[in-house]
Amino acid sequence: MMKIDDQITIAALSAVKELYGAEVPKQMIQLQKTRTDFEGNLTLLAFPLLKTSRKKPEETAQELGAYLKEHCKAVADFNVVKGFLNLVIAKEAWIELLNGIHTDEKFGMKTATETSPLAMVEYSSPNTNKPLHLGHVRNNLLGWSLTKIMEANGYKVVKTNIVNDRGIHICKSMLAWQKWGNGITPEQAGKKGDHLIGDFYVAFDKHYREELKTLKAQYLAEGLDEKAAEAQAAENSPLMKEAREMLVKWEAGDEAVRNLWQMMNNWVYAGFDETYKALGVGFDKIYYESETYLEGKKKVEEGLAKGLFVRKEDNSVWADLTNEGLDEKLLLRSDGTSVYMTQDIGTADMRFKDYPIDKMIYVVGNEQNYHFQVLSILLDRLGFQWGKDLVHFSYGMVELPNGKMKSREGTVVDADELIAAMIADARQTSEELGKFQDMTDAERNEIARIVGLGALKYFILKVDARKNMLFNPEESIDFNGNTGPFIQYTYARIRSILRKAADQALTIPAALNSDAPLNEKETALIQKMNDFGAVITQAGVDYSPSGIANYCYELTKEFNQFYHDYSILNAENNNEKVVRLVLATNVAKILKNGMSVLGIEMPERM
Repeated sequence: MMKIDDQITIAALSAVKELYGAEVPKQMIQLQKTRTDFEGNLTLLAFPLLKTSRKKPEETAQELGAYLKEHCKAVADFNVVKGFLNLVIAKEAWIELLNGIHTDEKFGMKTATETSPLAMVEYSSPNTNKPLHLGHVRNNLLGWSLTKIMEANGYKVVKTNIVNDRGIHICKSMLAWQKWGNGITPEQAGKKGDHLIGDFYVAFDKHYREELKTLKAQYLAEGLDEKAAEAQAAENSPLMKEAREMLVKWEAGDEAVRNLWQMMNNWVYAGFDETYKALGVGFDKIYYESETYLEGKKKVEEGLAKGLFVRKEDNSVWADLTNEGLDEKLLLRSDGTSVYMTQDIGTADMRFKDYPIDKMIYVVGNEQNYHFQVLSILLDRLGFQWGKDLVHFSYGMVELPNGKMKSREGTVVDADELIAAMIADARQTSEELGKFQDMTDAERNEIARIVGLGALKYFILKVDARKNMLFNPEESIDFNGNTGPFIQYTYARIRSILRKAADQALTIPAALNSDAPLNEKETALIQKMNDFGAVITQAGVDYSPSGIANYCYELTKEFNQFYHDYSILNAENNNEKVVRLVLATNVAKILKNGMSVLGIEMPERM
């Protein structure tokens, strides 16, 4: 089946050649949807062709319209408004298009083959000193959706995670557990492991602040000024000194410290896994910074030997990026320890050895824009084929009505609590609206889970990822407007209609006859459905789930307007019923496929 746009484009190229004796490039045939205040479905712009036709816009459009009406079976009629050629598409062409959508279960989505390029997507990137929070939720949802977008665009995809499991922040939690934990385990505490360790991270900060306050007062009493007293307090803090000593022992491979680290990290990983499962995300390969930082040091030393980097008098190693319009970048400290950049180089090296990566996409917040600009240059210098073209999927922060989140102070919005609250809100709202009639409690719980998570995911993914966003749980649960539940409810309504049709022994054919009846609302719906493939493609170009989210909302609105005006099961005759059932079937299919790319489930009932 040739698309309507393609049929018109080919015919228009022939028209230009026959009418004006010239061959023009395909991009000069510009089609767009006809404005709602004019008759027609597609509009061809005559303006790009005026140099070729050497005629006025109206005359050129008139001649092209007459040619297309005679030679292109997709065009039933036309009208001209200045240089705009408004084309009325033939009913048979719409039926053919609908049949093409109807027979393709994955309409608009590509499938990877053995020769497809491989994209690796890194997302989540948690620290093992605290549980996942709302910021991680946005990261995970964006990352998971991006993997699905790449798959829908024909890529093979590897979903990967890099866990920050080393450093001073990890030692803070470990030291706090040693000092104030009394050997407690997650089981004894009745808590997920990541929550328990997060509590000790907060506890360390609390004691550290108290210690700083005491020390500062002491130094002020000794005659130091405010700034000097604060500096002395920070430098001489016994608690921070112990944490640094623990880090040195970890670096040296101290058995007791390493065993404690391993035990506490395993508690955290078990907690993370529960959260990932609840969110519906996962990974094909997980890397750990405790392993990758050593590989990074090796790669930096190799680069140093090749003259790519320089060692300074204090023994630190730097990359000179002034030729790229940037500054110098530290890669190894004077004591030989690595920085985040070094770890990312090591992680890239390990990944490149593990997979034949064609495209590497990092899902990381926009505060790291400069970091990834530098990383791209360094990886390219070190010979990674995809280094120069790596993609930093840079997204904005999630903010709350009462301000920003702070991990050390324990004021973050916990991911587990957020998920549970969304599900509880979905259940309460559904019960208040009377949507849980004649359901078992198990069914109610499952629908509340699907709707609650759908509300959360959609609210986050519908926003342009590059922008900061304000998360409002109450808005997200609304069953009206641009929300996940609104789209889910429409899908469930269609599924209910199809079940009733089956009960009435109405059969949905494999294809409609060319003389099947169609009205303007139905052709508009077909035209909207046909946009799905272009939306998927554009999402792959832009690395943006928001376009898909908002398309699903627009398609849902279009269907609801149609359903408001025209009955499906009570249509005037059987032919109309069949056409509308085919339309409803495919709207549901596209909504389900589109929302699945966002990681959102669709309920059969609501």
